[in-house]
Amino acid sequence: MELLTSGLSVVFQPTMFLLIIFAVFLGTLFGALPGVSATMAVTLGIPFTYKMDAVSAIAFLVAIYCASITGGGMTAILFKIPGVPSSAPTTYDGYPMAQRGEAGKALGMQLVCSAIGGMFAAVCMLLLSPQLTQAALSFGPSELFAISFMGLSILTSLETDNICRTIISGLLGLLLACIGLDPLLGVPRLTFGTRFLTSGIEMIPVMIGFFAVTEVLKQTAKPSKLTAVGGNSSMSAKMPSLKEFLSVKWIVARCSVVGTIIGILPGAGATIASFMCYSMEQKLSKHPEKFGTGCLDGIAAPETGNNAATGGAMVPLLSLGIPGGNAAAIMMSALVLKGVTMGPLLLIDQPQFLSATFASMFVSNIVMVFAAIVIAKVFVQILKVPYSILGPTIIMMATIGAYATKNTAVDVILMAVAGLAGFLLVKCKFNSSAMILGLVLGTICESNLRRAVTIVQGDTLLEAFINLLKRPVTGIIMAVCIVVLLWPVVKPMVAKKAKAK
Repeated sequence: MELLTSGLSVVFQPTMFLLIIFAVFLGTLFGALPGVSATMAVTLGIPFTYKMDAVSAIAFLVAIYCASITGGGMTAILFKIPGVPSSAPTTYDGYPMAQRGEAGKALGMQLVCSAIGGMFAAVCMLLLSPQLTQAALSFGPSELFAISFMGLSILTSLETDNICRTIISGLLGLLLACIGLDPLLGVPRLTFGTRFLTSGIEMIPVMIGFFAVTEVLKQTAKPSKLTAVGGNSSMSAKMPSLKEFLSVKWIVARCSVVGTIIGILPGAGATIASFMCYSMEQKLSKHPEKFGTGCLDGIAAPETGNNAATGGAMVPLLSLGIPGGNAAAIMMSALVLKGVTMGPLLLIDQPQFLSATFASMFVSNIVMVFAAIVIAKVFVQILKVPYSILGPTIIMMATIGAYATKNTAVDVILMAVAGLAGFLLVKCKFNSSAMILGLVLGTICESNLRRAVTIVQGDTLLEAFINLLKRPVTGIIMAVCIVVLLWPVVKPMVAKKAKAK
């Protein structure tokens, strides 16, 4: 109780509380801007902390981190542009709802689920930091590979009536993930002799191209008059009714737990949590066919999961000095500059860091709902603009977002190529979402699999892989993955056989 009181006393100091509110607005805006990832948002917030003490600095940066994850979901819903990579699954159901004129309802559900996921993770972080960290440390490369591969198991469910093309799209994404330097040997692969591909295919420009540019091309290719998307309805961010929230209560509960656990795993992060929660809930749903058509379940799952991962990522950082993700690594760098030594002794010698982080996350997730409502009202009004104006504006925003990734024109070209490729894929009835999924998780899967195989060893690759599956956690997760992958294929056969009887 004393730990909680000390944290709240830091956050509710008048100056600090105003800074937290400022950080939430700043983070939400940064997250909503295409191309500005949560990591970049935290980086942009560091200059504000130069004159703060270390405890106030981490509270401020954590507020930006949490808000940026939520902000990314707003543009994912309204414009089909994921502000941050972890908001990509939100586009699957959020954007179709915006097209139906239900943008306000989608935004309301996104904000509430984000807040609950973030607050749950904050409580877990406060109560279970040492225990959860020890559990995370028991996960080696093989377990991380299995978890990443489970995220790929959504492929067969993204489009159940077109499984073959969806799998091909996912494999193309995995192929794109192989471009660049080999993660273990450091030799160039599939770069075709150009230095621009040495660092690999940047995820954010490709994602912006596949979602934003492709969508604009689809809209402009329609023979009908270009009007505002959902512009005929009176829209504002609308909080979900009690009935609507109760319909997703178990989804929120499950995804809060899963998101927190994945966030704790070093290197996993909010993106894997988001895809995995979406995949998990689609498998568990009684009506999986509704996912991807604009249902509240498809918004609640990824938004709860990616916000819960923010709290999980802080657990190994505070307990062991191991950042759980890129944004946590940036925070660690900022604290090191202030003379803070991260590691197990931090919580013993200076427990106020844990309490301040918890209080900041908890308060930020509450303030974030009100801040996002204000910002969402502005964004929602944009949907009333005729698409002949809105389309070019989206292209301009997408170009700025792609360029801001590394300040190079190559990323803008990559975005344009991805947009054209995405449009062609849609016309040929391939699945661009599956390709993005393969690109996002491909590098993580490959690097962890190769490390795991190297560790377990074996006379042949097959023997090494069998030894890998003998690890209990890895074996169980991979068995679940196989079932999840094959079930959409087997299910129609079983149903047809049962109907024949």
